[in-house]
Amino acid sequence: MAYSIKDVFYLSTEATITSGTSNGGSAQLDLSAYIDPIARGRTRGTGLAVYKAYFSMGQASDGEPIDDAEVGTCRFALQAGLGIGDQITGAITTPTASYSMTNALLVASGDFYGPKSMIANANTPVTMINGTPETQYVSPSKDVPYVIVRDNVCLTYEVGDQFTANHVLSVRLECAQVTLDQATLNQLLRTQTV
Repeated sequence: MAYSIKDVFYLSTEATITSGTSNGGSAQLDLSAYIDPIARGRTRGTGLAVYKAYFSMGQASDGEPIDDAEVGTCRFALQAGLGIGDQITGAITTPTASYSMTNALLVASGDFYGPKSMIANANTPVTMINGTPETQYVSPSKDVPYVIVRDNVCLTYEVGDQFTANHVLSVRLECAQVTLDQATLNQLLRTQTV
């Protein structure tokens, strides 16, 4: 599982957070082409090692810069094997525990705060996204990747304060296929159960 630049590739997905709507939504990324949790004879099973997850938040349908009057806030996460598909904003309510360090499916997570959610006025706007690898609550690394052995990963979000405009939440995964011995594979399969 050592990080090797020649084996690394990127996968990405995005979800639109609809303005004026509470609760959460999701975007599912199909990983079935990269995962094979069954070892056959001498052939080992394969998983997807996620070394880093980079998050981005943009406004409107094209991800333009965020307006200084935005008051919306949300918590977002990447969850292995959740299997809930693509859900529009308001279609799901993700339990608080989904974003907790105790969630074995949690690959990476962070928070977003619109500029006006943090200050009394928008004269000196700042947007805060705890979504870079340095500021996420949990994040995989080159030394200790999160190895996914389920056939999907979901980008989920839960709206705290409603957004005044639609926003695009996106994630890019820096990952590689890895072979796994049977004991490691069994351990991962047990822990990545919804």
